[in-house]
Amino acid sequence: MSKKEVKPYSEKESSKKQQVAEMFDNISQRYDFLNHFLSLSIDKGWRKKVVKIAARSNPKNILDVATGTADLAIALTRVHPEKITGIDISAGMLSVGDKKISEKGLTSIISLQQADSENLPFEDNSFDIVTVAFGVRNFENLEKGLREIYRVLKKDGKLLVLEFSQPTAFPFRQLYQFYFKNILPGLGKLVSKDKSAYTYLPESVDAFPYGKDFNDILKKINFTQTRFEPLTFGVATIYEATK
Repeated sequence: MSKKEVKPYSEKESSKKQQVAEMFDNISQRYDFLNHFLSLSIDKGWRKKVVKIAARSNPKNILDVATGTADLAIALTRVHPEKITGIDISAGMLSVGDKKISEKGLTSIISLQQADSENLPFEDNSFDIVTVAFGVRNFENLEKGLREIYRVLKKDGKLLVLEFSQPTAFPFRQLYQFYFKNILPGLGKLVSKDKSAYTYLPESVDAFPYGKDFNDILKKINFTQTRFEPLTFGVATIYEATK
């Protein structure tokens, strides 16, 4: 589990789940711009790697948890599934995602709905693949959310997680930490107008179990064939696991 519970608005009494929804509602209109700008669009390449791994399973029914503005859901159409369902707790993010899906003519393949990752509104053994891009870090109860994903996956189904991690090699780690903790929050605040959102980002990454630690949690949930692949010197990591 994480070292501590980190919430976007530490001065508020509301739960992490409620605060995460509020934060993403607040920044939803500027989220895509900031996402690509602050990562120098490297995040697009990371998603392409997830899609490439997903394609190996030839999935027909995909669930994208914490879909946000549906970037990964849209990218996953390249594997030619019959159906992609995206869920998120932020109505604001889903509204942006729905607009993008409509503009791209993908409404027959992708559907979005507001739902809680820790109480998925789907039957057992429903999906060939479940994906989560930059979302597990925001789960209020990480193991509960992962158990829900395990439940709705079909036997031999795949979980693919793309999440921020932490570089370890000198001097990249030091440069990255300086950017992530000193430069990024200021830029994020300037553009998003939410002073907490991009302070929460480095704090939540710092508190999240990554690499082998997250792999061990997947094994605890009973996932098998677990593996992880650091990306861009360890800035992000792809995790793959099988039910």
